[in-house]
Amino acid sequence: MMLQHPGQSSAAEVSASALVPCLSPTMSFGFEDFTNLTPLYVPVEDDRKRRRRERNKVAAAKCRNKKKEKTDCLQKESEKLESINAELKAQIEELKNEKQHLIYMLNLHRPTCIVRAQNGRTPEDERNLFIQQIKEGTLQS
Repeated sequence: MMLQHPGQSSAAEVSASALVPCLSPTMSFGFEDFTNLTPLYVPVEDDRKRRRRERNKVAAAKCRNKKKEKTDCLQKESEKLESINAELKAQIEELKNEKQHLIYMLNLHRPTCIVRAQNGRTPEDERNLFIQQIKEGTLQS
């Protein structure tokens, strides 16, 4: 190899070592100095692997998003059903109270029914009397 000297003018005579800076003998390179270097070319196989990894990442993200959407939808549906369930339980409780009230009213009225039945009046007679009182407007509460 030839070094370029000040008197040389031809580009063909310039050696490759003339383009590379000289390293001083006190400088040394370790493995760590080369770990951050990137290759000048990417092999085809590495490029395919990189593209496959990217596709997998995108597919995994889509899958996570679908699962999250489904979970959110199920959560909303669950909350809706819990709300409906609470309303139904309140209605059941209200109906139980109404039933208790009607039983109480029936029990208050029972002695009157027994006395009337003993006097020869049937429930049909009572119904007809009730309808007649409604028509005449003489129904007393």
